[in-house]
Amino acid sequence: MDEQNYSENGFKIDTETPEEAPEENDSKQRPTAAQELFEWLDVLATAIITVVIVFSLIFRVATIDGKSMNNTLFSNDKVVITNFGYTPKYGDIVVISRNVENSVDDVVTGQVPIIKRVIAVGGQTVNIDFERGVVSVDGKELHEEYTRTPTNLRYNDGVEFPVYVPEGYIFVLGDNRNDSLDSRSARIGEYGLIDTRYVLGHAVLRIFPFSSIGRLD
Repeated sequence: MDEQNYSENGFKIDTETPEEAPEENDSKQRPTAAQELFEWLDVLATAIITVVIVFSLIFRVATIDGKSMNNTLFSNDKVVITNFGYTPKYGDIVVISRNVENSVDDVVTGQVPIIKRVIAVGGQTVNIDFERGVVSVDGKELHEEYTRTPTNLRYNDGVEFPVYVPEGYIFVLGDNRNDSLDSRSARIGEYGLIDTRYVLGHAVLRIFPFSSIGRLD
């Protein structure tokens, strides 16, 4: 027996050179242009469906109607709103539903959602000096650079200042203070106060006009 064909531990060592494996046909390994196109279209369709689902569940688009938020927002502006894990806070711009429980029956647009800015939340007190046009929250005057005009307009329909905001409610004002129906009027919400259950969402982004695309912080 040829000892060169065995290792020290007794296992045979194959000294023969194996035959080379036959080369596989490249056409079976590389996808065709049609297959690549189909794969890309499949990925694109999945991505579009995912975006549509996420957008419909988390985000909505609202169109501004009216001038109560000038000069921050204008008629026909489109904004993205979200209510996902949202809790209203001062300075936020919110879209508010006005349905049977939170409507203005004697206003033509009574069933149309409104968009305003949050000025105070539950547990806070709002006061307005209509002579000076200054809004205060918990005794501290606000420096409102976003307003178009001072807050001089007063509605004599039942809302008396100062106003305490109970838990679960918010006090809102339009940025165009002298041309806005908001928490100064008993015709909005419950004597001006908005139940947070009727906040459709927080306006976070303007998407139209394209020249004004940007966050609404």
